[in-house]
Amino acid sequence: MGKIILGPAGLGPVKDAIGNLEEYHKLGFRACEIAFTYSIYIHKEEDMKRIGEKAEDLGIRLSIHAPYWINLNSKEKQKIEDSKKRILSCCEVGEKMGAKRVVFHPGFYSGMDEEETYGNIKDAVLDMQKEIKGNGWEIELAPEVMGKINVFGSPEQIARLVKDTGCKFCIDFAHVLAREKKVDYVKIKKLFANENSWHCHFSGIEYGEKGEKRHVKTPIERWRELLKNLPKDKNIVIINESPDMVNDCVEGLRILG
Repeated sequence: MGKIILGPAGLGPVKDAIGNLEEYHKLGFRACEIAFTYSIYIHKEEDMKRIGEKAEDLGIRLSIHAPYWINLNSKEKQKIEDSKKRILSCCEVGEKMGAKRVVFHPGFYSGMDEEETYGNIKDAVLDMQKEIKGNGWEIELAPEVMGKINVFGSPEQIARLVKDTGCKFCIDFAHVLAREKKVDYVKIKKLFANENSWHCHFSGIEYGEKGEKRHVKTPIERWRELLKNLPKDKNIVIINESPDMVNDCVEGLRILG
C-alpha cells in the first residue's frame, strides 16, 4: 500500500518559517512546498540548514516551486540559459535544505511546433540533469502539467519527458481539469503507472475555453473525487495551491481520514 501526505504551497518568510513548520506539523501536514515563484528568497546557508533540519525533525517533506519566469523553449538562447540557471539555483538551495523536488513550468511554444518544442525542452532538462549529477545533488526535477491549452505541458507531454529523460514530474490536477475540462484518472494512472512516487498539486480552479483563469478555494466534492481516484499503491504528495491552502489542507486531511 502507498501513502498520501498533504501540505500547503507556502512556507512563508524566513523569520516565520520555523513557527509555520511547527504549526503545519500540529495540523497533521507532512509536506510543504516553498514558493520561490517570484524570487528565491532564502539566501543564508544557516537559514537553509535551520529550516531543513526542522522540517526533517518534524517529518515534513519539502519541495520547491521555481520562479514563474521560465521558458525552456525560447527563440532567444539566452532566455533558455537564464531559465536553466533559475531552476538550478532552486536545486542548489533545495539540496542544502533537504528538499526532494523542484517543480517548474516547462515553457511555451514560442511559434514552434509541438515536436520542436518538445525536443528543446527535453534537451534543457537533460542539460540540467547533467549539472545536478555533476554537483552530486540528489534533488530531482519535476516539470509540471500546465493549465492552459496553448502552453506546453499536457499530461502526455510531461509523461514523455519522464520516459525520455528520467526526470520526475508534478501532476497538477486542477490544471488537468482546466486544460481538458475533465480529469481522466484512468488515463493519468496509465501515463504514470511506472512511477511509484507522485508529486501532485491540487486546488479549486476557475477556467474557460483556453484553460485556467485562477486558483480558488478547493470544493469538498473535488477533494472527495481526487482522494477516491488516486492510485492506492503509490506514495503521493499533494500540495494545495488554493488561496486558503492551510484550511483546504485541513479539509483534505479530514476527508482522507
